Amino acid sequence: MSNVIKKPASEKIILGIDPGTNVMGYGLILVEGNKYSLLQFGVIHLKKYTTHELKLKKIFERITGLIDEFHPDGVALEAPFYGENIQSMLKLGRAQGVAMAAALAREIPIAEYSPKKVKQSVTGNGNASKEQVAEMLKTLLHIQELPKLLDATDALAVALCHHFHAGRLQTRGRTGGWKSFLQENPDRLKS
Repeated sequence: MSNVIKKPASEKIILGIDPGTNVMGYGLILVEGNKYSLLQFGVIHLKKYTTHELKLKKIFERITGLIDEFHPDGVALEAPFYGENIQSMLKLGRAQGVAMAAALAREIPIAEYSPKKVKQSVTGNGNASKEQVAEMLKTLLHIQELPKLLDATDALAVALCHHFHAGRLQTRGRTGGWKSFLQENPDRLKS
């Protein structure tokens, strides 16, 4: 028998991912109404694999394994920040794409959040350090001991951000799409 988590319809599981090419963080939370709790978090060590293609294969396999074990209702990823090294950005984008493909292959909705949005959601400060994010998560999720690699807590922060934003991607500060916009601005509708 499989170790599948059975959950009532009112509950949902969110898988947060902090993409990386040497270390990829993941975190799973269980949401029950407005309450949330920690299920699991950790990292996927990729440094030991010699080629980028093999790293991508391992990312796909591990994320698929987590999805098959926990059956998340949504997957949230941290968007890569833009650095000066184009090759690093390309590799990071591929790692993120493979993680997205694993979720999409299982027909799980995905969302993406900027690092600043994640930090703001968890700590109230969009410029918080990894350590500040980890300390806040320690309190919010009752984590006994923080991991050595904070990629795991970064992934938990992405999952929690997704919960706080109810899975809606934000565009220019608005949520809800055209219907919401028109309800908020009836004077903008022309007959």
